[in-house]
Amino acid sequence: MKVRDIINYLEEIAPLDYAEDFDNVGLLVGDYKSEVTGVLVTLDTLENIIDEAIAKNCNMIVSFHPIVFSGLKKINGSNYVERVVLKAIKNDIAIYSMHTALDNCNIGVNYKISEALGLKKCKILIPKKGTMINIACSIHTDNIDKIKEGLNNVKAQNFTFIKEENTFIGHILTEKALKNDILNLLNKESDLYSFNISKSENTSKNIGIGMVGELDKELTESEFLGYLKVKMNTKAIRHSKKMSKKIKKVAVLGGSGSFAISKAIGCGADAYVSSDFKYHDFFRAENKILLCDIGHYESEQYTKNLLVELLNKKFTNFAIILSTENTNPIYYI
Repeated sequence: MKVRDIINYLEEIAPLDYAEDFDNVGLLVGDYKSEVTGVLVTLDTLENIIDEAIAKNCNMIVSFHPIVFSGLKKINGSNYVERVVLKAIKNDIAIYSMHTALDNCNIGVNYKISEALGLKKCKILIPKKGTMINIACSIHTDNIDKIKEGLNNVKAQNFTFIKEENTFIGHILTEKALKNDILNLLNKESDLYSFNISKSENTSKNIGIGMVGELDKELTESEFLGYLKVKMNTKAIRHSKKMSKKIKKVAVLGGSGSFAISKAIGCGADAYVSSDFKYHDFFRAENKILLCDIGHYESEQYTKNLLVELLNKKFTNFAIILSTENTNPIYYI
């Protein structure tokens, strides 16, 4: 098992194309060709996480947050980021970060929050633009049904084929990350005469940040806040003014989510669960929604459990270890 094998699977789940432009995702430290002795999964990569990896014979760390976010001009151990990178290199430990690639995945961070809260009928809150393409193709095949079946299997969003003599003219709308899978399918099952790829303004229902869903039953605002505190294992919730309304439809967004307050209101959510709201953000509730700040770490805490579950399903009989270290830098009294 090599580092590349682990990465290939993770990028099937959350392709790096899903990540936001500002982000720094992928293999941050290490060699794709290195043999893996074990994988440690964590929310953050700190010095104690490197120590834990060494103690547990793991030479690869899969981390949600990237330890290297902005550019490094020197690596001399003058701060915690440099010390982590130095220690990882000295001990031949690879570090891979997923961050907003997993944020924008429909079975990622916000899926896990929705699951913890028992939300049903969940949909993406903010579909990500620029993730769809159109493939126009001209192919010759004796079995167009097999191609259609294959396109359904790889989950192309929409496709049509029109027969012209011995040729089919096809138009396929799909996620950009599926491009190679679809071209390989067309080449395998047909004589592919030509194809052209163009950008699409369509958005995918599977790619985007945040989710919105519904509780099984309505709760009062006080009941919901108590329920939220237990389910998200948080010691404190900062919230906007109560409005004496029932809570049924709930929007969630792991990490810093003040930018999506208007989206949560616009989709008709009764409550919005996220973190890192500033003082003036709470005024934006405008007596339309209950804003709930549960803490950054708390909103993303179940992400590492999700990654362990996914990796264990794929790599059976291999050491995939959940970090036992709490990397939350915030304490409460």
